[in-house]
Amino acid sequence: MTVYILFIFIVGYVFISTEHWHRIDKMIPAILMMVLSWGLLFVFPNYIPQWLDPNSAELLLSKLGFVPDLVGNTSEKTALINEALQHHLSKTAEIVVFLIAAMTLVELIDHFKGFDAVQVLFRAKKKWNLLVLLCTFTFFLSAVIDNMTATLVMIAIYRKIITDPTDRLWFAGFIVIAANAGGAWSPIGDVTTTMLWIGRKISSVPLVINTFIPSLLCILTPVVVARWIPTFKGNIDQGTVNKHTSGSTELLIGIGLFLMVPLLKSLVHLPPYMGMSLALCLFALYAEIKTKRNFTLTEVTSDFTPQSPTMKSLQKVELPTILFFLGILLTVAALESIGFIFNIGQSVQNAGISTPLFMGILGLSSAVIDNVPLVAGAMGMFSYPLDHATWHLLAYTAGTGGSILIIGSAAGVVAMGLEKISFSWYLKNIAPLALLGYLIGFIFMWITL
Repeated sequence: MTVYILFIFIVGYVFISTEHWHRIDKMIPAILMMVLSWGLLFVFPNYIPQWLDPNSAELLLSKLGFVPDLVGNTSEKTALINEALQHHLSKTAEIVVFLIAAMTLVELIDHFKGFDAVQVLFRAKKKWNLLVLLCTFTFFLSAVIDNMTATLVMIAIYRKIITDPTDRLWFAGFIVIAANAGGAWSPIGDVTTTMLWIGRKISSVPLVINTFIPSLLCILTPVVVARWIPTFKGNIDQGTVNKHTSGSTELLIGIGLFLMVPLLKSLVHLPPYMGMSLALCLFALYAEIKTKRNFTLTEVTSDFTPQSPTMKSLQKVELPTILFFLGILLTVAALESIGFIFNIGQSVQNAGISTPLFMGILGLSSAVIDNVPLVAGAMGMFSYPLDHATWHLLAYTAGTGGSILIIGSAAGVVAMGLEKISFSWYLKNIAPLALLGYLIGFIFMWITL
């Protein structure tokens, strides 16, 4: 049974990793992986050798030290499988709801041209100075929204400033590194850090304290090296900078609401998905009042587009991305339930590979394999307590390692599509810089553990 589910996972991931070649949306193989994996468990419960009850997994593993055999008759085994699926679905739903609310809030800010209001900040005559400004803003913006959205926003901004196509390729590459580095030190800056946060592996303040400097080094190193790259020498041929600032109020309100989420988690223990839902509702209420609408939420115009800013923003949410996360997380949950992931972790420890080195390897792997299943798998391999150094190291490596290849992160895929960046060009020009920054940050973090 384990071999079959692992085979499904590997084949599915080949399709996911090569999405940019065959053009099949990664949502499709992710959902198929989920259905086939759990389908095998339900159809052939008597062929499952081991079973890890998610409700008592950590207690059971610390008590026994191994995954117990699955015992009972067919109906009893099926009931256990069903209970496990419901448990993992509820945990995955927390992440899905969080992402939907966060993406909708970002779209609402963009509806009011909130991100256009910051274009006036990027006034620089020198190319390298402009790069510093863009990367700095991306680094902090990605920590508040997510790295994929930050990349979208920053590309939209610099496209109105930089006119040379070759220069734009280079700037896009650095934006990807900055976005991934910025998302790694914030619980709401990357899907993987959000997973660790919601999964009660990390908390907000310790994560920021332990990962901010390594993440900063990850982008600072390439930016410093860029000073000697010919592309960033000389003056920038700027286009017209938009001085329109009418969306600045909405941008500040949106950022404030994003920052409210971890604050509510720390002060009143409100789950992150509830906090993000509250943030969305408050901004949506503001949006509806400001537009002074005299129509219902579901009213549409003659061309079938909704008039409500909230409904417009909901339509722009990347639902395929949401379903991709659902499929991946539940597929990994199936491998975790049969004990495969925990046994892999035990094998690594028995082989004498240090945990920090293993996390570093995982980070490098995230350049090829999506970091969502890597983090989900690592969460099932180890049973360290809240805010253990290993979880912070995982947040850094999984968040920044994807920058090494253009296909290694959502930010990279977005930049690849918008700026038509080829895999080979990125590998030749940006990958060495991203790898250098990753290693500098990783070594610093390993030394300071």
